[in-house]
Amino acid sequence: MQTTEYELRNRIDQLTNYRGEGTELITVAVPPDKSLHAVRERIDREYAQAANIKSDQTRTHVQDALGRIRRLLQAYEETPPSGLVIYAGVVDGELQDAVFDDLDVPVDVSLYRCAAEFETTPVEQALTPSEVYGLVVLERGHAALGRLAGERIVSSRTFESQVMGKSRAGGQSAQRFERERDRQKHEFFEQVADAAEQTFLDEPTVDGVILGGTTITVDEFQQGDYLHHELRDHILGVYPIEYATKQGLSQLVERAEDVLSDAERRREREALDRFFAALGQGGDVAYGADETQTALDYGAVDVLLVSDARPPAEIRELEAATTDQGGECLVVSTDTDRGAQFDTAFGGLGALLRFRIN
Repeated sequence: MQTTEYELRNRIDQLTNYRGEGTELITVAVPPDKSLHAVRERIDREYAQAANIKSDQTRTHVQDALGRIRRLLQAYEETPPSGLVIYAGVVDGELQDAVFDDLDVPVDVSLYRCAAEFETTPVEQALTPSEVYGLVVLERGHAALGRLAGERIVSSRTFESQVMGKSRAGGQSAQRFERERDRQKHEFFEQVADAAEQTFLDEPTVDGVILGGTTITVDEFQQGDYLHHELRDHILGVYPIEYATKQGLSQLVERAEDVLSDAERRREREALDRFFAALGQGGDVAYGADETQTALDYGAVDVLLVSDARPPAEIRELEAATTDQGGECLVVSTDTDRGAQFDTAFGGLGALLRFRIN
């Protein structure tokens, strides 16, 4: 059974709020390529070892949880295509469990954990990120492209160039060599730019681009206007990175941490500017709970603005209603003057509309 984004967030929140009386809550995560036979053997070993726990209550609770996981595993002949995550444990005297076997993003970690709380990281990775960024790292001999979606870096492509090293020859031979080297470099930059266009302008289109690489190479690439104008206009920053590899992509994200945070705040600020401008000009906007709900009922919401001061469950419900009709939900922070004004004046609810509602 497919789990919607809204349902997934609700289930994760519920698991996050659970607390055991000791290290009694068990998380089991199984990636797609791991055999369930090995997982069952691990559960059997843990069950046997739990008999040595001195506390009668803790021993009973842990073995009850492991027994529940045993039974849940019986429903599967093999590991599901996207992996499997199982939770079980006693909370407030009741044995609770949860199973995730149809996540949109494959489970990428093998985990057995017995603690006072559940480990929800394996399922949180399946949540749709609000922002996606394109990553480009260049050095003279290599290039790497990737996407940053939430906290997840996906390497899209790495390739090598045929650019020759610098010549020590002199005279006309050196000039011919440099012309050939420039031609090869130009072709390499065009190859990288074409790959970036194909990777970053396909759905979902990235919200910005971050460049990195050896200083001279990445500067020449940026200043040469190789990138498609839609990408070039959304370059968030350029950073020195030594190697164009998967590790280089990770390093680029680390160095761009500040600009990534600024980009998210800028999107919020721009949306509020559009909202207040449209409001002053009598444009297509809705504000307050009643008008906003009516706009959602008509499928008219393009961008929903909701204050972070509103209840989390309500925010998730509004987000689900908005995304179901192809709109975007943007949570507005009350830490800024504009955000606080939006919350006070409009109850923290408003929308930019696709069309006016009479």
